[in-house]
This record gives sequence, C-alpha cells and structure tokens, in this order.
Amino acid sequence: MQIRPSKPTIVTFCTAAAGAGLFWLLGLPLPFLFGPMAFCLLVALGGGKLSSFGQVSVAARTILGVAVGTSITPEVLGQLPQMAGSVALMPLYVILIGIVGVPFFYKVCGFDLVTSYYAAMPGGLQDMIIFGQEAGGNPRILSLVHATRVLVIVIVAPFVLTYLYGAALTNPIGQPASDIPLHELALMVVAAIVGWKGGERIGLFGASILGPMIVAAAMTLGGLIHTRPPAEAILTAQFFIGSSIGVHYVGVTLRELRQVVVSGLAFMLVLAVLAAMFAQLVTALGLAQPVEAFLAFAPGGQAEMTVLAIVAGADLGFVIAHHLVRIVLVITGAPVIARFMRPRPED
Repeated sequence: MQIRPSKPTIVTFCTAAAGAGLFWLLGLPLPFLFGPMAFCLLVALGGGKLSSFGQVSVAARTILGVAVGTSITPEVLGQLPQMAGSVALMPLYVILIGIVGVPFFYKVCGFDLVTSYYAAMPGGLQDMIIFGQEAGGNPRILSLVHATRVLVIVIVAPFVLTYLYGAALTNPIGQPASDIPLHELALMVVAAIVGWKGGERIGLFGASILGPMIVAAAMTLGGLIHTRPPAEAILTAQFFIGSSIGVHYVGVTLRELRQVVVSGLAFMLVLAVLAAMFAQLVTALGLAQPVEAFLAFAPGGQAEMTVLAIVAGADLGFVIAHHLVRIVLVITGAPVIARFMRPRPED
C-alpha cells in the first residue's frame, strides 16, 4: 500500500509550515491559522501545485469536535433556556440569506438556479459542494464561492473582535499536554475516533466534528473528562484548517477570479450586513453579549468559528449551538427545496 505522501502534499506542508513559522516569529495573531492560510493561498493563486492532506485534515477537525464537547458542562446545559430566544431567530436569518442570495447569484452573476441556491446557502463547505453537485449544480463555482466565504470570515472576524468589541484574542487555547492526566488524554482520543467513525457509519452530517462532540460531551457530563484538548492539539487543528482554506484556490483562473471569486466577495457584503443586523438585535434584546452574538451569527464554518470562539474567550456552547442550528436548517432544507429547482434548458 502506498503511504508515502505525494510531492504536492509535501510542498503544501512545507508551505504551511513556513507560513506558520514566519507569522509566529513576527508575533502576528493566530499564527498557526493565518500563516498556513496566507502562504497556501499565495502559492495557489501563483499557480503552485498544492494538495489537501485528505483524511489527516479530517482527523484534525475531530480535535475541535472534542473541544466543543468538553465545553458542554452541566452549567452550560443549565443555560440552554436562555439561548432559546436567539436560537429562534436563526431560521429567519437563513431564510433572509436565501431570499437575497439566490436572486443575486442567479440574476446578477448569471449562475444556473441550482448553483445559485447552493452558493447562497451558508452551510458547510463540503456539504454544499456535494449536495449542489448531486442536484446538478456546478461544483467548481460552489467550491470557490464557499471557500471565499470562509476565507473572508476568517480574515475579517478577528479584526472585528479586536477593534470593534475589544476582544484580545489571547485566551489560552488549552493547557499543555503535560498538565493533563494521561487517562483523560486517552479518553479524548477515544472520543475523537469513536465519534468520527461512528458518526460516518450512521450517516451523521459533519461527522468529524459532531461525532466527537457528542461522545466528548457525554464523557464530560459523566465526569470522565474535566478539561479541553491540550494546546498542542488545538494548534495542530488550526494548522490543517488554515492550509485547507488556501488549497481550495489551486488552479483558479483569471476568469474565475473575475467572475466567481468577485461574486463571492460581493455576496459576503450582503452576509456581513445581515449578520451584523441579527447580532445587534440579539445584543439589544439582552439575549447575549456582543462577542457571543457576533460569533453566533457570523456565517463561517463550524471549525473556524470554534477556533475564534476559543481564542476570544467566548461562551463556546452558545456560539456552537447557533451554528449547529444553522447547519441543520441548511442541510435538511437544501435537498428538499432543490427538488423544486431544475436547470433551465438554456443553462
């Protein structure tokens, strides 16, 4: 069996490592996330041959699932009724995104109707590409639009948190591995593997994050785990997440940059306005603090929002609960609505 990594994979790892190292030496924020993302993005746009890390990247996401799960304590469960008001706004939020986004991509950008729908929906990047392709949409367009959405959120959100809300982004991401009992580290590994593979077996969407989250939460509520994954593990997850965002732009053409990526950037302005409106509404109603409200309605991916919530010191349970509701609404609703959409003959 061939287990040696390919040359593009080695180049990707070296590129990401160089980015992380430089950002760390310069003292820039989130060096293990932004460094790999920036360097891989530049190399990809420059025509470099990069490759995703495959199952290694997926495995890295399980770390964040465990991090969320270990944050679900009895105290957090006691706060669930207080989240109901803001969570109830999520369906309206998703509907408004669709009402604005689908006509934008269809009428203004000229995409076919199915592609327009899946490009507008703020679901998981992989989920929207897979569902959209199965429904007859253009997977390349979907990949670039959603990669641009995630890229913009990851770049802009830290500045908003720092300069608008005064968050320092210096919250400890976890204890060193040496400070965590070995049996708890072992239980976290079990939660990650069992949750991930068990979730895949039963067809759980987002199995690499949700599966470990569920198992880790059960262990935490059962008194078996008392801390988040170690800092080294969280940094590793950041490294692979940042790399994967940049790699999505491999092979992009000038035409795609002008048409698809620019369209994605323009739509992000719409999403930013909607997210800001809902975050402000939730804050004004006293349903959440500003940082939690912003992170809860920021239309990023689960993994990226988990990282930002951790470093911002936000209520991780509150933030992830809202993103889970959003993803569930999009995942369950998209295939149903897409059945009523058919590409027009002229498309």
